[in-house]
Amino acid sequence: MKSPDNKNTKFAQRVQNIDISGIRKIFEAAGEQSINLGLGQPDFDTPNHIKQAAIDAINEGFTSYTVGAGIPELRNALSLKFKNENNFDVSSDEIIVTSGASEALEIALASLVNPGDEVLIPNPGFVSYSALTEIMGGKSVSVPLGKDLNVQPDDVLDNITPKTKAFVLNSPSNPTGAVQSRDNIKAFAEIAEDHDITIISDEVYEHFVYEGEHVSPAQYTDNVITINAVSKTYSMTGWRLGYVAAKGEYVDQMLKAHQYVQACASSISQKAALAAVTGPMEPVYKMHDEFKERRDLLLDGLESLGIKCEKPNGAFYAFPEIPDSIKATEKLVSNGVIVVPGIAFGENGEGHIRLSYATSSSQIQKALDIMENVTSL
Repeated sequence: MKSPDNKNTKFAQRVQNIDISGIRKIFEAAGEQSINLGLGQPDFDTPNHIKQAAIDAINEGFTSYTVGAGIPELRNALSLKFKNENNFDVSSDEIIVTSGASEALEIALASLVNPGDEVLIPNPGFVSYSALTEIMGGKSVSVPLGKDLNVQPDDVLDNITPKTKAFVLNSPSNPTGAVQSRDNIKAFAEIAEDHDITIISDEVYEHFVYEGEHVSPAQYTDNVITINAVSKTYSMTGWRLGYVAAKGEYVDQMLKAHQYVQACASSISQKAALAAVTGPMEPVYKMHDEFKERRDLLLDGLESLGIKCEKPNGAFYAFPEIPDSIKATEKLVSNGVIVVPGIAFGENGEGHIRLSYATSSSQIQKALDIMENVTSL
């Protein structure tokens, strides 16, 4: 019989120290008929031309392993995409196709972080950043958000130490919907150059910007790993297809992690992604316009309820100010509206909840009606 003192020695401490995602806990506690303002994925179907490309791949027997970094035609298309849409040059050999942006983030951190190294992470920020840093043996260092819910260059500088290895940048942002200015992006690039740290730039919401512009830091520095995916842009979350771009010295190291973690991304999803990246953008523009209308509906509703909310300029999230986010979330979930407490994204998220408007306008209006009847939010 094992001693109680040894009950936890069976498992690695780095995993025991990580909690299950607060977002996942909320979903599992909610009823089946709940209005879901917690889910971070578009509610649109994948466009037909993308689905047809996957069907064709299956029918043509394109179901084997591919080259580890991804099929050449997809990487070539992504190289053109970066040049035309993001204004920086990267060759097809400097791109790895991954199993979603999640794997891209994992291999980026795996290639950079030694035990004890520090990674600067927005707080509040997407839940994976801190957890993956800890799994790699690194230390996540919180960078607070400014009044506009964006990370500010001075706050990054204030948190840099000799142990700082990387800084995670996410614009447009999850959970706040904030969009960084070009001036800030330039400043972050200068910081990366001056202190020889790497920016890990998560750009999965790049096509959902309503005010301002999307700016990739790779325009201004080579000290950057750019992460993206087809998941949000083309409503392909379940296809699990992401990609990462960086200079060769980074890619050489990330490929080592990639080959043992994943070998290659799904062959069928790669063909679908090729159709997405090279195909018509009208479905994306339609989603963009619909999300903007839903955002405005949600913001008007929150304002009518007297709930303060910084206007989100991108993504499909709002981050209104709600005292005691856990209690408010429990109240809303018990009344049939799924939201996520701000504290799930870091301790600085307390006093907020995250609302996703990646659901229909009618559902958003129903949720607002319920919120009006739930007192003491």
